[in-house]
Amino acid sequence: MKTRLILSIVFAGFACTAWAQRAAEVKFEPGNFGTMVSGTITGDEYFDYNLGASAGQEMFADLQLSDTNGNGVIYFNILPPGSDGVAIYNGSINGNTARINLPEDGDYTIRVYLMGNDRDTGKTVGYNLDLSIQ
Repeated sequence: MKTRLILSIVFAGFACTAWAQRAAEVKFEPGNFGTMVSGTITGDEYFDYNLGASAGQEMFADLQLSDTNGNGVIYFNILPPGSDGVAIYNGSINGNTARINLPEDGDYTIRVYLMGNDRDTGKTVGYNLDLSIQ
């Protein structure tokens, strides 16, 4: 009986640490090759922006802080089609402006997330994300 109780507590602990996720598909207006999206992230949430592109195209992404009740430690990663979380661009290492040549056709994900004290203490960070593909 004790073993079952301990396993239940362990599994419950894993369930509580799961990240909340939100997602949106990015579409450009006819004749445009870019757009600006805005949002907020709180604590360990992340927001995925998905957009289709072709190999050889160039993606530009620029993330700017709009407001915060913390330190404003916000970043984005770019994940290639079919990724299980492995990024081809990591904003926490390379900065919040990216210009990369895309290696393959498919749907790319721009994942916006918090790190550090803002993530750990559930702070909210507002942002503007400028995206374009050429």
